[in-house]
Amino acid sequence: MQTVRDESGRRYLLVKRSGESSLVRDPQTGDETYLENERLTSVEGESPLETAARRVPSPTRRILTAVHSERSIGLLLELESRGAVPVRELLTSYALCESDFHGLLAEFRAAGLVRECRVAGERGYELTDTAIEGLEHLSQKFDQ
Repeated sequence: MQTVRDESGRRYLLVKRSGESSLVRDPQTGDETYLENERLTSVEGESPLETAARRVPSPTRRILTAVHSERSIGLLLELESRGAVPVRELLTSYALCESDFHGLLAEFRAAGLVRECRVAGERGYELTDTAIEGLEHLSQKFDQ
């Protein structure tokens, strides 16, 4: 399988190529259709698995690639529930050593999931809009 795109730039997974047309799958919907070969070009540098992952919205993919443990997803969910929280309160609320805690927050900041803020005059952290949107999508999928 390989990633291809049509003249508009829309990406597909190439399922089967024949003489004049190819069967392609839309990674967003999973729908398959035939397109003329002359309308398709190969996409270099993108794995078909990366293309298939586009079915998951970008904010949710960002969360899935940034979390490495139940503790890390738990921290995001706690920030979602509590809103902006001072660092000192976060450190005393959870059984994480300071270096692990700051390591998680550094990964989340690098992924664009949390941002530093001021809470009651103290340094704190809150979720970004990207994290809120990604968690919303996860909740919709798993709360059914």
